[in-house]
Amino acid sequence: MSEANGSAKHKLGTLGTFGGVFTPSILTILGVILFLRLGNVVGDGGLPRALLVIAFANVISLLTSFSLAAIATNMKVRAGGDYYLISRTLGVEFGGAIGLVLFLAQAISIAFYSIGFGEALTAIVHSHNPHLAQLSATVVLVVLFGFAWLGSDWATRLQYIIMGVLFSAIGSVVIGGLGDWNTEQLTANFTPGGSLSFWALFAIFFPAVTGFTQGVSMSGDLKDPGHSIPFGTFAAVIISAVIYFALAFILAAARPGAELAVNYSIMRQLSIAPWLVDFGIYAATISSALASFLGAPRILQSLASDRIFPVLNPFSEGVGPSANPRRGVLLAAVIAMSAIMLGDLNLIAPIVTMFFLLSYGLVNYATYYEARSNSPSFRPRFRWFDKRISLLGGILCLGAVLAIDPIAGMVAFGFLLAIHKYLSSAPRPERWADSARSSRFQTIREKLHAMSKTLEHPRDWRPVILVFSNNPTRRGRIIRFASWISGGSGIITAIRILEGSGPLVRRRAEEVEEELSADISERGLQAFARAIVMQDSVAGFPILLESYGIGPIVANTILLNWFDQERVTPDTLFLRQYGRYLRTSLRFGCNVIILSSSESLKGKLAETPSTSRVIDIWWSGDGTARLMLLLSHLMTRCPEWEDATLRLIACVKPEQDTTAAKAELAEMLDDVRIDAQVKIVPTLELSHVVEESKNSTFVFIPFRLRGEEPIGTNEEELHGILSKLPPTALVLAAEDIELDAEPDAGEHGKIAATLDVSLKAQQALRVIKHDAEKAEEAVAKTQKALAKAKEKPKEKADEQGKHLQELQHAFTEAEQSLKDLKRRLASAQFTADQAKIEAEEVAPVKPKTEE
Repeated sequence: MSEANGSAKHKLGTLGTFGGVFTPSILTILGVILFLRLGNVVGDGGLPRALLVIAFANVISLLTSFSLAAIATNMKVRAGGDYYLISRTLGVEFGGAIGLVLFLAQAISIAFYSIGFGEALTAIVHSHNPHLAQLSATVVLVVLFGFAWLGSDWATRLQYIIMGVLFSAIGSVVIGGLGDWNTEQLTANFTPGGSLSFWALFAIFFPAVTGFTQGVSMSGDLKDPGHSIPFGTFAAVIISAVIYFALAFILAAARPGAELAVNYSIMRQLSIAPWLVDFGIYAATISSALASFLGAPRILQSLASDRIFPVLNPFSEGVGPSANPRRGVLLAAVIAMSAIMLGDLNLIAPIVTMFFLLSYGLVNYATYYEARSNSPSFRPRFRWFDKRISLLGGILCLGAVLAIDPIAGMVAFGFLLAIHKYLSSAPRPERWADSARSSRFQTIREKLHAMSKTLEHPRDWRPVILVFSNNPTRRGRIIRFASWISGGSGIITAIRILEGSGPLVRRRAEEVEEELSADISERGLQAFARAIVMQDSVAGFPILLESYGIGPIVANTILLNWFDQERVTPDTLFLRQYGRYLRTSLRFGCNVIILSSSESLKGKLAETPSTSRVIDIWWSGDGTARLMLLLSHLMTRCPEWEDATLRLIACVKPEQDTTAAKAELAEMLDDVRIDAQVKIVPTLELSHVVEESKNSTFVFIPFRLRGEEPIGTNEEELHGILSKLPPTALVLAAEDIELDAEPDAGEHGKIAATLDVSLKAQQALRVIKHDAEKAEEAVAKTQKALAKAKEKPKEKADEQGKHLQELQHAFTEAEQSLKDLKRRLASAQFTADQAKIEAEEVAPVKPKTEE
């Protein structure tokens, strides 16, 4: 069924909040665990631990309900419930995986609840017939199949009856338990009556709260899913939590913990009408099975409508105004019947629980994923949402999976991962938009801002290549070559310049860009396509180089095809324009690479075995040579060249020792960690290049510009030479690539040295301040002693005079020392201030990590 049909179903929905969401959710939550296992949890664990178990389980439900409310009020929810929400947020891979898993889990749940009904009936009638439980489950399955076949309206009417019986049974237990209330017994039950751990009790109880998303599965039958799903789900979770908490207190106050721990019929014994509890158990199991019978086919129908698994396409069809998924109902019944025939679902039940928990975790993660992307389209009407709530919900779901049964959790997760892997590898058109693009945009934004606040280092250099080619027949080879020299680490943009102005040219540019993108995709290459309109390409070229990029990502390499030989003479307009492009690129700091290849690069490679491929680098010992060496190494990262041999070919002066020069180059290659063979030749003249490299697979040679014309490094003409060589890259570097840069070299080293100077200046300043303070103390002490000596009676004038003279001398020295220290202090303060200012100017401020 198409998405349009899904929309039609949405408009034809007839169920409201109470019948479509609240009723199926609360009937599934108030299930067999309430009547048969709540007393066991309270008695075995003690009341405090039981309340903690109930609280933790309901916290997961409540947090996931927040996520459901946010997504449900942020988009028009179509049929499919959890599947629809996850697939439209996390994409087809996660959506398809969880959709299939949820359908299977709910289909098997029908059998699980049906057998629960049969086992309860067998216990009540005290039958010893081993097949009675299966027979009873089969009868229940047939009856529920009839209601599901008739449609959700008929099933909803049955749910109202079941809910009436269920609440009557709970009421009878509450009345009977309050009649037996004993506060001393309540206090005594604070102590555990058994030996089970918290997580064991949690594993027993948690299936009780796994039904709160049943209403979401009915989204295609709701009149207003955006309103009904949040309110109906929250109401079911809160009311059921209150019931569980209240019954836990009543049970703890009515019976001893030891009895509660082992007596699974305690609810029946407490009730003022035991038969009502019997019917309540029947109602609980039937309601849970019915909710699964309604939800499973609708998930399958939505999954089939999206055409994700071709084998499921027939299940997209529906019957009647509400498009009742009868084929899905039939398949769910077959799966449930097969499970009932197995009889024992104890091995299946934990994995089913894991599937539900994983789906809740994915709902939470999908909501967090959407919210964290800060997409302008994320505008939920649910006001109390916070993305941290969804993140916490996802973490708690994962924790619950690991706590309940790690092995079953891994099995369920492995199944999900296998389906995800299959859907990721299978080619298919994108049928809807998800949040992946928004999330990637947000990540790129954060990383670009962080990158702009960190200092560039030579070790960080990556090729950012602009590829120019207007010739469709030559475009493929030059983009393929660009992908080789990027080595999977750079960014490639293929650019087509159209001259002119006006709407017609711009419309043509859109078409050209689409053609260029298709050409790149057809070859399986990774590159961006841009078609740019300019009034004058020569005048607009500098603007293009300056404006390309975003933040710290700017172009550093220009790649062009070698021009056609027959079109070029030294005075042609084309050659002058070509030369201007090259000079402009160099002036703006872009390395220039010219590809010369008269045949398909892929065809050339096909002629040479992978282990026989040779890349020659003609070494000139400058920045261009280092750039060529790095690009050739990056080529060997590509599958086509990973077995190729690099040859570094160098020329030495006549007075140089050939062996020593070869050893020096080999040592350099070892330092820069690039494997290459070294060959020494007598000359770098182009005629010798042709002779030496004519049998190689690819060649890198340096060039330079003479006026407007590219020429060899020895002033040789390139015309006629390149046609005798295999595919060749002419390279001229505009920057010096440091192949052996250390992490603390360059600007980083300068910054470190500046910071060290600042630190030493601050330390020296502290020492001088300390000395100055001591000098001030000495001056004050000497001055005080001198004043005291002058006040003494003038006895023994000679001794007095001598003592005063010594004190005066000490005071003068102390004052002089203090003056010197103050001058040194002022100088040190100035030095420290200057060093601090310089350090603050050069030291990069590390960006604050965004949430």
